[in-house]
Order: sequence, then structure tokens, then C-alpha cells
Amino acid sequence: MGLWKRITNLVSKPEPAKVEKSPMDLSVGDICEVSLVTYEVKGSVRNRARNAVVLTIQDGNAIAYLHIEERETVRYALYYPIDGGLENASEVPSHIEMDDTDYYLEEQYDGTVISTGRTPALQSGEQSVWQYQSDDRKLLRIEWQAGRFTLYEGEFVLNGDVYVIRAS
Repeated sequence: MGLWKRITNLVSKPEPAKVEKSPMDLSVGDICEVSLVTYEVKGSVRNRARNAVVLTIQDGNAIAYLHIEERETVRYALYYPIDGGLENASEVPSHIEMDDTDYYLEEQYDGTVISTGRTPALQSGEQSVWQYQSDDRKLLRIEWQAGRFTLYEGEFVLNGDVYVIRAS
């Protein structure tokens, strides 16, 4: 190393450390680990008004959906798609019995979402969501957008079980 290079290194400022991405910041192509399973992010549906995102994540052929919402604390839920549907968005019940499990409506909200990558929400726009919980903490999520229902069944994930492996 030449003398000039050494002087330049002494005088120049070090590069600032890169800020690590949080799971809320993940985008298409990033890699994350959820409950010891490694997934690639294939898409995201963001609801900025609620500070929430639903990531489409894939491990091999298995597709799942990681719901992340930042409130007082960050809450995670991992969902899997299920078959089924409802006839009318204005007649969604507050109690659903499915596979011998009773789900009770916990929260219902509407909002504008921004969709990127491969997601069940085919486009950005208005979306209605119904979130249910059973007595044994199982979750059910119903989404309605552009005249189409999508149903998911899932469970809460501990904060320590979600880890960003590689982010762009």
C-alpha cells in the first residue's frame, strides 16, 4: 500500500454502518426465517394506514403468508390459504365454525393497500379484512377485494421466531 493511500485512509471518514432491515421492510427477493423455516419473499400487500404488511413467502412449493403489524409492539401471524368463500361481503358473520373450531370476530377493517409481486390481492386498491380468533388461539383471516374472497387459517408467531437472513 502506497504512502498516499495510507494518508487517504487516515483522513477519510469511515462508511456508515448499514441499517439492518426489519421484517416490516422486506420486499420481493429477500430471505427470512419464520419458526426455523427459510422462506423467500415473493410479494407484499401493504396497508400503510394500519402500519401492516402481508408478505407472500415461499419455501420450495409451500406458500404461506406472514402478517406483520406494528402497534405498541410488533405482532406476527403465519397464515396458510384455505378453500372456501362467502357470498356477500356485507353478510360476513361474527362467528364461524369450521372443522370443529369456533372462530370469533376480533377485528374488521377496510383500507387502501399497495400490492407488489405475487400476491392474492391482484391489484392495489380498497380491501376489507375480517380477523377471527378461536379459544385455542387459532386464527382465521378473510379478505375481500375487487369482488373476490380469500380465506386463510393461521397462528401467532413469537417475535424471536422471525429473522431477516438476507435483504436487498
